Amino acid sequence: MRDNKKSEELAVQRFQLISPLLAEGLDAGKAKELRDQIAKASGLSERTIRRYLTQYREGGFGGLKPHGRNADRKSEAIPSHLMEQAILLRKEVPSRSVATIIQILEWEGLAEPGQIKRSTLQEKLTEKGYSTRHMRLYSQTGIAARRFQKRHRNQLWQSDIKYGPYLPIGPNGVKKQVYLVAFIDDATRFVLHADFYPTLDSRIIEDAFRQAIQKYGVPEAVYFDNGKQYRTKWMARTCSKIGTRLTYTRPYAAESKGKIERFNRIIDSFLSEAAIEKPNTLDRLNELFQVWLTECYQDRPHSALGEKISPQTAFRSDKKAIRFIDPDTLSHAFLHCESRKVDKSGCISFMDQKYEVGLTFIGRQVDVVYDPANIEEITIEFEDYTPWKAKKLVIGERAGQRPELPEHLLVQRTDSSRLLKAAEKQNQERQIEQRPAVTFRGVWKEADSDV
Repeated sequence: MRDNKKSEELAVQRFQLISPLLAEGLDAGKAKELRDQIAKASGLSERTIRRYLTQYREGGFGGLKPHGRNADRKSEAIPSHLMEQAILLRKEVPSRSVATIIQILEWEGLAEPGQIKRSTLQEKLTEKGYSTRHMRLYSQTGIAARRFQKRHRNQLWQSDIKYGPYLPIGPNGVKKQVYLVAFIDDATRFVLHADFYPTLDSRIIEDAFRQAIQKYGVPEAVYFDNGKQYRTKWMARTCSKIGTRLTYTRPYAAESKGKIERFNRIIDSFLSEAAIEKPNTLDRLNELFQVWLTECYQDRPHSALGEKISPQTAFRSDKKAIRFIDPDTLSHAFLHCESRKVDKSGCISFMDQKYEVGLTFIGRQVDVVYDPANIEEITIEFEDYTPWKAKKLVIGERAGQRPELPEHLLVQRTDSSRLLKAAEKQNQERQIEQRPAVTFRGVWKEADSDV
C-alpha cells in the first residue's frame, strides 16, 4: 500500500512536469523551448522529459508510475549514506544541479563513477522535499506565500483600484470609464469606504482614504500596491502626519494582498447586475453600489470569519479601541506639500501665481502646504519657524517702495580687502620658498671668460 502511494506521488510529480507539453497546437519549436525550461527548473535531462512524455502518451497516467523490478532497483540504487550527502550538498548551495552533486560525490570518492543516475537522484531529492523547486521557496530571493490575518480591526487596511463600467460623463454625454476605490480592514474584511470615481489619479485615493478615516478612525498601517496613484509624496506625508505605517507590496506579488483582490472579484457580481440595470449617471451607480455593498456583503456571513459572522459584525464587536483624530489635524494631514525656492524679491512661483513669502527667505527652499481645491491662500513652512499664511501677490499700477533687506543680507562694510591681503601674504611666502640658497652671480663676474 505504501509503495503504491509512493508510485502515485511520483506519477503526479512527473505529470506536473510534462503537463505544459500536453497543450494542443504546440509547435515543435515551442515544445523544444518548454522542454529546455522544464529541464532547467527540475534538474532533469531533456531525454528524461521526453521519456516521461512518451510513457504518458502510451500508458496514460499509469504509464508514469515506476513498475516492477526497475522501481525496486531505483529505490535501492542510492545507499542511505550517499543520499544524506546529496541532501547536504543541496542544502549547502540550493542552486547546485543534480549533475554537480553527483560529480562532487564521485570526486570525493564517496560514489563510483556512474553509480548514481541523474534522474534517480532527482526523483529521490524531490521525494524528500529537496528538489530545485522546493529549495527555491526557501531561498533568499523569495518567500513562500503564506496567509496572514491581523487580530484586531484597524491594525491594517488594504486598498486597490478596480476598473468599472463606462458611463456618460460630462456635458456632451461622452461615455468614459469609471473606477472603484475600496479600503478594506484586514482583520474583519469590513469595507471602510468604497466608491466609483470619474478619474484615475491620486485624488480619488485621497478622497476615499480621508472618508474612511473620518468614519472609522486611523489605521495602524496601510498596505498598497506599487501603482502611481498610491506611491506618492502626498501619501508618505499624510501617513506620517497621522501616525500610520505605510507599506507596499513587492512588485508582481498580487497574492500578497489577497483580501482586497478577492473583494474585487466579488465586485464582479455587482457589475453584472449593474449592467442589467444600466445606470445613466455616476451618482446612480454609486447609489446602487452602496445598497448592494450593505445587503450583499457587509451584513452577509464571511467564510473567513465564521458561519454566522459578517464583516460588519466582526468590525463592530471588536474590543480594540478606535483612534480618532481631531478635524484640524486630519485636514492638515491631507494637505499637499511641495518645495519652492524664494526669489530675490522674496516671492515664490506656484501654480502660475506669485506669492509673497518674505525677504528673510531669499534664496532658500521653503515648503508650500496647500489644498488643491483652494490655492487662494497657502501655508509656508520653514525649519523652526512657525508656519504662516502667504497670499497671492497683487501687482498695482505703481511700483511700491522697495522694502529694506533683512540685516543678515546687508553688505558688510570694511576698510580693506581680505582677499588682497591674504593673496599678498601668500605671494610673500611663495617668494621665500622659491629664493635660491646659493647665487653664482659673483662668480660669473670674476671669471666671465671661463664661464
